[in-house]
Amino acid sequence: MNAPGATLVIGATGTTGRRVVAGLAAEGHRVKAAGRTATAVEGARAVRFDWDTPATWSEAVAGVDRVYLVPPIGSAEPATVMLPFLRQARAAGVHRAVLLSSSAIPAGGPAVGRVHRELPGLFEQWAVLRPSWFMQNFTGSMPHARSIREDGAILTATGDGRVGFVDAEDIAAVAVRALTDDRSPDTDLVLTGPETLSYDDVAATIAEVTDRPVVHRHLTYEQLRDRWAAEIPLAFATMLAGMDRAIAAGAEDRVSDTVQRLTGRPPGTFRAFAERELPGSH
Repeated sequence: MNAPGATLVIGATGTTGRRVVAGLAAEGHRVKAAGRTATAVEGARAVRFDWDTPATWSEAVAGVDRVYLVPPIGSAEPATVMLPFLRQARAAGVHRAVLLSSSAIPAGGPAVGRVHRELPGLFEQWAVLRPSWFMQNFTGSMPHARSIREDGAILTATGDGRVGFVDAEDIAAVAVRALTDDRSPDTDLVLTGPETLSYDDVAATIAEVTDRPVVHRHLTYEQLRDRWAAEIPLAFATMLAGMDRAIAAGAEDRVSDTVQRLTGRPPGTFRAFAERELPGSH
């Protein structure tokens, strides 16, 4: 019998990718950590990979039998590069693929939704992770984190809409199970935290944990779209503002049991995340 192949993690230095690498390595799996600059990642073999440079693909999939897929960032049509890569990966012997998508995008929907629709026809073992909004959106260089630091405010057009914010640690833990368990999920998995929160709730929790004033400023859809359009293309700004409008209408007001079911432990709360990761927390 052939020895099991390695797992290719695309986006291996990113928010979920680096946590997936760490989780796989901790369980003794062989990992190839793929990124545009082949950055060294502990517990993995670094390999150069660029969605837009097909010449990098064959080395990335050599000796690999499963892959964690993070779509190209900022692409409105990721299927145009992802599907040719996935066909090449299948031909090279990859038999399980786990795709990172979003709770807001169903199979056949916009952007990565087209890849989601095609995945079951390409691989006999597969899963699509559809996480809600990341708790990590409030850390580092993310827009919400910047506005909290600079203005003491979170700006959205979500109104009183609620979101089942999820910790990237939990997304990665589910990804590891989806990649390595004997039985593949062969379905899409909506991932949330244990509760839904409005952005008013989030602001109040951050203020309490960091001991600094933080408020949620309620913008209209048009105000948010125009604010984004000053920094990014109008089409992308319109899409982002539209996601906030969907939240205001209740599109993300749900929780799932996926994290508990696949990992055997409950998902982390927003307060626990804030106490762990936000500067000035006590």
